[in-house]
Amino acid sequence: MQKTTTRQRKGTFVLIMIGLAILLFIGLLLSVFTGVASLEIRSLVTHWLSGEYSKELLIFQTIRVPRAVLGAIIGANLAVAGAVMQAVTRNPLASPQVFGVNAGACLVVVLAIVFLADIGKANLIYFAFAGAILGGLVVFGFAASRGMTNLKIALVGMAIHLLLTSITKGIIIFNEHISNVLYWLSGSISGAAWTDVQLILPWSIVGLLLAIWLSGSLSVFRLGEEVAMGLGQKIARVRLLSYVVVVILAGSSVAVAGAVGFVGLMVPHIARRLVGTDYRVVIPVSALGGAVLVTISDVLARLISYPFESPVGIVTALLGTPFFLYLARKKGREMV
Repeated sequence: MQKTTTRQRKGTFVLIMIGLAILLFIGLLLSVFTGVASLEIRSLVTHWLSGEYSKELLIFQTIRVPRAVLGAIIGANLAVAGAVMQAVTRNPLASPQVFGVNAGACLVVVLAIVFLADIGKANLIYFAFAGAILGGLVVFGFAASRGMTNLKIALVGMAIHLLLTSITKGIIIFNEHISNVLYWLSGSISGAAWTDVQLILPWSIVGLLLAIWLSGSLSVFRLGEEVAMGLGQKIARVRLLSYVVVVILAGSSVAVAGAVGFVGLMVPHIARRLVGTDYRVVIPVSALGGAVLVTISDVLARLISYPFESPVGIVTALLGTPFFLYLARKKGREMV
């Protein structure tokens, strides 16, 4: 009976991964062929085979494809970061957005742009890491006073997020030479290039592989610290490595795309609803699900005010805000 159940779970997992992979492929195609400039597959293939560069092929190779790839990577990063946070804190409301990680990273990145001239995008990622750590520490510092509950951490996190975001916007407004950063701050991957993909990809690979390596420990973690210790888990090491994963994945994403919110909140919940609470399964499903969500959200962002584009963060916020309110009302005091 147990073998049959295990086979059924594996079969369900495979089917879900195949379904998500198909959705991602469709999302990538829509991303590549959606925009003001119309692209035709036949024309692209003809020019590519002949080695003849055309305007359409240039747009395809240097604008549309890197944007689609970057969106998928960022979606996977943020979804896995949220899954790891929800597991290690045993808080269903945890995510990089809700816990101030994204806002902290944005603030420090903007400060670096203002006060350090010609810093270079490659170096901004380290400031994003520092800001992600700062934002998380501030939230936990305030939430820890007089007892810490799941709902309290979430409410403090959103308050700190709004505060840090307001400070960041104020800095931008008083420094007009960086006013174009406001668009990035809302979470945008328009203007993405292969250099952005090259910048984030190594960090994403490290963070995602580390999350997969920790997935077995995270599954035990959700049973409680005492149980985890009884099963031989090194609590301090798992928690530290989990926070490193969150900082790497969320910080690198913010550095290239700004604050794309609520992906890390929504996707892990959907993943657990589909495949259960085994994080060895939840992590890969979250990664694919996050990639699908951001890729399709970016397509919708181009259609909201067509032919003008909107930041993808607007679409994820429209989806995520009611989801967060629902969780805060129904599950805010439950354990993951």
